[in-house]
Amino acid sequence: MTQTHELPRFIAIEGPIRVGKTTLADLLADRLHGTRLRDDEQNPFLEAFYSEKPGAAFQAQFHFLIQRFKQWHALDAARRPDHVIISDYLFEKDKIFAYLNLTDEELKIYDQYYELFAEQVPIPDLVIYLQATPEALRKRIEKKNVPFEPRVSNEYLEAVVNAYEHFFFHYKSSDLLVIETSAIDFVERHEDLQELLQRLSQPVTGTQYFLPLGSASAD
Repeated sequence: MTQTHELPRFIAIEGPIRVGKTTLADLLADRLHGTRLRDDEQNPFLEAFYSEKPGAAFQAQFHFLIQRFKQWHALDAARRPDHVIISDYLFEKDKIFAYLNLTDEELKIYDQYYELFAEQVPIPDLVIYLQATPEALRKRIEKKNVPFEPRVSNEYLEAVVNAYEHFFFHYKSSDLLVIETSAIDFVERHEDLQELLQRLSQPVTGTQYFLPLGSASAD
């Protein structure tokens, strides 16, 4: 089949904790011969945040904001028209967690820096939003067993899922492809990944949804 649509040159993958962002970004970067941009999860304030120490949420959020800004701000100099960049996070995701975790007074300070930084970072050509139920995410958290993550309460996990759904319901900054991942396995089911690659070879306009045929018939 002849490809008549040029692939997006900057793709950001988003979704709640353990939904599969990093795995899919690795797979797409490998298949599309793209450059990987990775969210830095090495935050020295996370342990204190998960232990609910006063002020730790503000410290952790600012650390993430600064590190993410540095990465995305450097992209403009590195981008080439013939090269694909795959990021396992969207810069705007930082604000989702800020509004979940910070107090009103902290948000007043945070927003000033966020707005200043947001004006200086590029906008992706396409965002892939991965969805999953809180129950599915809890199972993946337990299976992954990353330090501190098991401390995430079911209430907080549900709040994160709801915050993402609200954010992307209103998202208009770039084209958006929504994927419900509960019945999809891009690693174990080769055909799921192949169908997604085929879908990316076609235009995504506005907000659209993707469901592999094999996953649909398995229900």
